[in-house]
Amino acid sequence: MPLAAMHDTGFHHVADQHATILILGSMPGKKSLAADQYYAHPQNAFWPIMAELFDFGTDADYETRLAQLRAKHVALWDVAHQCIRPGSLDSAIDMRSVVANDFASFFKTHPHIQALFFNGRKAEALYRRLAWPTLPEPYQRIAQHPLPSTSPANAGMTRAQKLAAWGIILKHMAGDCSRN
Repeated sequence: MPLAAMHDTGFHHVADQHATILILGSMPGKKSLAADQYYAHPQNAFWPIMAELFDFGTDADYETRLAQLRAKHVALWDVAHQCIRPGSLDSAIDMRSVVANDFASFFKTHPHIQALFFNGRKAEALYRRLAWPTLPEPYQRIAQHPLPSTSPANAGMTRAQKLAAWGIILKHMAGDCSRN
């Protein structure tokens, strides 16, 4: 099998033109890729946390959940556009294979983005290594906030602890969050 055939390719961003916040994951896991949905693993805490923060039902269908995020001007994407990753663990990403998404174009077409929130350390590390150094200086000044991964692999934190940490998004939206 050719090497290129082993690459996983992520999803297009979810964002409205007035998005002010961008939540970044690393790369969709196998269950998400198979379902063609962000955070599709049933044990991932992402959607329950978003439902709690933005007051929508956890039983809402996928398109409704995406619409709820867009309505709050929250964008969703991943740092990696493409990579080789056997399995779904971030630690299995072959760093030599990662192709980052085009953030310069994204920020140009979404000029209201004020803050990035990283869903886990790998997303933050990938962004800082592959995307941030290539960006024009104004885009490098966008505030960055690391958050604990919502993945079930992050078993060292309870969902309640993750929710408490992710509450910084609401503080940012209320103007109570300092820039990094």
